Amino acid sequence: MRVTALAAPTSPPEAVRAALAARGWEAQPARFAATGVQSLVVLLEEITEAECEALVHWSTKSGADVLTGEGWALVAAAASRLAPLARYDRAPPELARLAPELGRFLAGHAEPPRAWAIRGAELTLDKPVIIGILNVTPDSFSDGGHFDTVDAAVAQAERLTADGCRLIDVGGESTRPGAPPVSPREEIDRVVPVIRALVDRGLAPVSVDTRKADVARAAFDAGAAVVNDVSGLAFDQGLAAVVADAEAGLIVMHMRGTPDTMDDLSTYQHVAPEVAAELGEAAARAERAGVARERIVVDPGFGFAKTATQNLRLLDELATIVALGYPVAVGPSRKRFLGAVTGRPVEDRDRATAVACALAWERGARLFRVHDVAVTREALTLASATTHP
Repeated sequence: MRVTALAAPTSPPEAVRAALAARGWEAQPARFAATGVQSLVVLLEEITEAECEALVHWSTKSGADVLTGEGWALVAAAASRLAPLARYDRAPPELARLAPELGRFLAGHAEPPRAWAIRGAELTLDKPVIIGILNVTPDSFSDGGHFDTVDAAVAQAERLTADGCRLIDVGGESTRPGAPPVSPREEIDRVVPVIRALVDRGLAPVSVDTRKADVARAAFDAGAAVVNDVSGLAFDQGLAAVVADAEAGLIVMHMRGTPDTMDDLSTYQHVAPEVAAELGEAAARAERAGVARERIVVDPGFGFAKTATQNLRLLDELATIVALGYPVAVGPSRKRFLGAVTGRPVEDRDRATAVACALAWERGARLFRVHDVAVTREALTLASATTHP
């Protein structure tokens, strides 16, 4: 049985929490009660006819709404009404298979991750974490060739840090659509001198944007604290073990194929649940390789093997990705789907990027990878103030 959370309301139940607090409730009970009455929609797949019938019977007693079909069911109810199904001692015997997966989801819903463990540090997630993009490539889609010397890269990192980023992501291989591959040696020669210079100057922590184990190993030797893998561990089977050995942070992004083939692989029946399922498998591979759960962040991969319409649906239904239980990073910065909506060229999409990040924050994302840190920080400061006043 597979359990997938569909899009929840676009903001946490702050109004309920505030109403209870105004009437004398203490902070923690008010927060738990507000979470409990929040409406959720859960998709159950690979279920039997008997389980469908049991769900329908349960719904008549619980007040939940249930829609069923062959092998699937949609359940809509408050979190508190779903909770008994996650307990073996309270769920109908016919629904015992549902308990483990539903329990995992509800636990993550009630207590989302509050920190991300990286190499030698921890990043708290109570406020937005902005990741500054530093491409040291000659051919990246929006800033290729701008920072391909160490001095230029350091100067840009200083600007990103001054503007409020909490992690600098150094990339030495373009992943724009159709980009040719780069050898590990060439990628190492591009990123390692920059990473070493940033760490030596205290412009840390630093992430390396790579798909390759050899590059990650060299980056860790230079002082990197995180690997950001756009392939979701599909490109190099040895990368997860390198991250685990370094006790580093890991961002696992969703992509199908390679930058050269991904545009031909954007076929989905329902994009958010399918991306969530594939991301969940990638994160599980990382854990099996020894990467601790608290070191893993997932990224739905805006612009990678997705059309403009699919990117917009994925942004709106981001709660499905959040329900995996890992911190969620998003990287909509200057992507084509923003241009498709606004009509703006790539160099004029930073305002749209900031709006997309604010919408993603409301839907549960906590890390934001962008080129222009200043304008995104301003948008996220406002967005986070409405949910954490």
